[in-house]
Amino acid sequence: MSHSYRWVIVALGALMTCVAMGTMFSLAIFLEPMSVDTQWSRTGISTAMTLNFIVMGLGGFAWGAASDRFGARIVVLAGALLLGLALVLASRAPSLLVFQLTYGVLVGLAASAFFAPMIAATTAWFDDNRALAVSLVSAGMGVAPMTISPFARWLISASDWRTAMLIIGIAAWTLLVPAALMVRRPPALAPAQRAPHESVATTGMSVSDAFRSPQFLVLGLTFFACCAAHAGPIFHMVSYAMICGIGPMAAVSIYSVEGLAGLGGRLLYGTLADRLGVKPVLIAGLAVQALAIAAYVLVSGIGQFYALAIIFGSAYGGVMPLYAVLAREYFGQRILGTVFGAVTMLSSLGMAFGPLAGGLIFDAFGGYSWLFLGSAVVGLAAVAVAFTFPPLPGHRLRPAL
Repeated sequence: MSHSYRWVIVALGALMTCVAMGTMFSLAIFLEPMSVDTQWSRTGISTAMTLNFIVMGLGGFAWGAASDRFGARIVVLAGALLLGLALVLASRAPSLLVFQLTYGVLVGLAASAFFAPMIAATTAWFDDNRALAVSLVSAGMGVAPMTISPFARWLISASDWRTAMLIIGIAAWTLLVPAALMVRRPPALAPAQRAPHESVATTGMSVSDAFRSPQFLVLGLTFFACCAAHAGPIFHMVSYAMICGIGPMAAVSIYSVEGLAGLGGRLLYGTLADRLGVKPVLIAGLAVQALAIAAYVLVSGIGQFYALAIIFGSAYGGVMPLYAVLAREYFGQRILGTVFGAVTMLSSLGMAFGPLAGGLIFDAFGGYSWLFLGSAVVGLAAVAVAFTFPPLPGHRLRPAL
């Protein structure tokens, strides 16, 4: 098999993450027409998204472990079939409870089947340019709001929400099933062809040893704190901008600028990580993220919001793929799906914490200043934890407990 097929794997991973995450987050587009048509409460419909985050975290761990055992292709194929089915069933939901179970649970479970397995599959194909390749796969998540969401809005305008969701489910099958069947294992690497930091001892370590190692503890805690820091500011950014006097459409455009900056950040940070090393680039990115979050309490005009959106978006978008690269270098390829799935589960818990904290702070203080300041402190904590990353393994990792 041609070595150039590795870039096909990257393209497949980007497509899968784009479709999976785009369909899940398109619930925001369906919220208003669903509420009007069914008289279901917006809180009840939004609960499906809360379930998505919870199930996605647990599912990412399970799917990652399954990909280590059975290979990425069977896992992403199962996810593709389940995602289309979940959307079709949700489009026919006769009650709010049925919708919450089909969209909140099944869509969340299906969407989690792609990121960790395809990241693990991609790292197996690359010895050089690995950080860039992982960043490109992750870029699919950044493209999702600019593709699936407008498509959903157009479908709803042309028909109704049930028909739109049904069509998106069929489209998910059409795109993802053939893509899943194209996923291939990489050519087997001889010992001499292993990555520089991947020792024989590391590649043979057990999952139990990995979970008890200081490397896993630091990686998981850093990822959790990183996501807990940026989740609240991202989720409440539009509301905060409107409180500062920015018009509704302009406030939404700030969110879009952040997403676009995240795409550029993934490419920039991925390229720098390949040249300078993953750890220093990750630490620098976390520091930029924390400082940008704190700076939001000082802005008011639209130009200032745009400038910070570029810095903040590129930082949080750029660091996200680097955790997978570090996991590969610390734990090797054999158990990467399981380990990275577990780390992703921790990051999802951090993501779920941020929006809730922002809502509680706003209800208590009538503003968002303490959200940004508190999030910046959590971001600086992520920097501090990242400085404790142990050296890359040249020998067997030692358990922490």
